[in-house]
Amino acid sequence: MAKKQTRRIYIGGVPIGGGAPVAVQSMGNRNPRDPDAILKQIRGLKEVDCEIVRLAIPDAEAAAVFARVKKESPLPLIADIHFDYRLALAAIEAGADGLRLNPGNIGHRDRVEAVVKAAKERKIPIRIGVNAGSIGKEMLAKHGGHPTTEAMVESAMEHVHILEELNFDLIKISIKASDVPKTVAAYRALSEKVDYPLHVGISEAGTLFSGTIKSSVGVGILLNEGIGDTIRISLTADPVEEVKVAYEILKSLHLRQITPDIISCPTCGRCEINLFDVAAKAEEELRKIKKPIKVAIMGCVVNGPGEAREADIGIAGGHGEGLIFKNGKILRKVDEAHLFSALMEEIKKL
Repeated sequence: MAKKQTRRIYIGGVPIGGGAPVAVQSMGNRNPRDPDAILKQIRGLKEVDCEIVRLAIPDAEAAAVFARVKKESPLPLIADIHFDYRLALAAIEAGADGLRLNPGNIGHRDRVEAVVKAAKERKIPIRIGVNAGSIGKEMLAKHGGHPTTEAMVESAMEHVHILEELNFDLIKISIKASDVPKTVAAYRALSEKVDYPLHVGISEAGTLFSGTIKSSVGVGILLNEGIGDTIRISLTADPVEEVKVAYEILKSLHLRQITPDIISCPTCGRCEINLFDVAAKAEEELRKIKKPIKVAIMGCVVNGPGEAREADIGIAGGHGEGLIFKNGKILRKVDEAHLFSALMEEIKKL
C-alpha cells in the first residue's frame, strides 16, 4: 500500500505523520475527578502498549486533577475540551501533550486566539474532531438536515481554516461516524484536501464484539489505502481491549507487529486434540511476549504441517498428540497433555 504522506507532529515523544508508524491511542473512562483511578488505568494501558491517552476535562475540578495526573503519567496525555476555552488554557498550563478541541466551538475570536497562542508557544498540537452526531445546526441545514459526508468534511475544514488563519499548523484531524461507509467516504474526501495527520476510527462503534467488527472493517479499509496516522478503536468496553484490537488490525495489514501473530485453524471432524484450549491459552500467554513472530496452532494433518512449516514455530495435531515445528522442521512429537507447555517452551527460546 502507498502511505499517504502527511506532516509530522509530536504528541509528547510520539511522532505522528510524516512516515511515522501508525500510533495507537485510547481514552480513559474513569471519573475525571479521581486521579488515583485515572493513573491506575493509564498504567494498565501502558502494559498493553498503548502510546497516547486522551482524558476528558469537563470542569475546573477535572482540570486540576489533570494537572496532577500529568505529572505522574507514563504516557503522553491529550486533554479533551469542549466549549470552555479556560479549560484548554488550564490543560496547556498543566503540560498537556495535545488538545482535542474544535476552535469554532469555544466562543469569540479572542478566546480562540488565546488558546492558539498558548498552544503555539508550547508546541502543543490541536486535534480537530468532527463527529456525524455533533455537526452544528447551520451546517446540517445547509446539507438538507442530515450529517452527510459533505457536511462532515466541510465542518472539519471550517475548524481547520480558523487555525490556519492564526498561523497554527500543528493540526491533526478526525472525522468519524458510527456508519462505516460514511466514515470511510469522509476520510477519503478529507485526505484529498489536507496533508495534516489524520486520526482514524469509527465513532461509537459498539460493544466488544460488534464494535470490533465495525472498527476492523472501517479502520482496516482506510489503513489499507494508506489513510491514517493514529487510530483509536472506540468500544463500549475496557480501553485495554481497544488497544488490543488496534494492534491486531495493524498486525493483519503488516503495518506494525509487536506481539506474535497466531495462525490457528477453525477445526473440523479430523481434529483429534482439544485445539480450542491450546489456542486460547496460547493467545493469552503470547500477549505477554514482545516478539514479532508467527505461531501456527493447527488441528490435523491436512493443512496443519504446511501452515506450521511456514511459521517460526508451530504445532500440528494428531491422535492425542502433536508435532512441534520450528522454521519448517519437525522438532519432536509431544503428547496432547504437554503440547501447550512444549509449545511455549520453544517460543521462549526464539
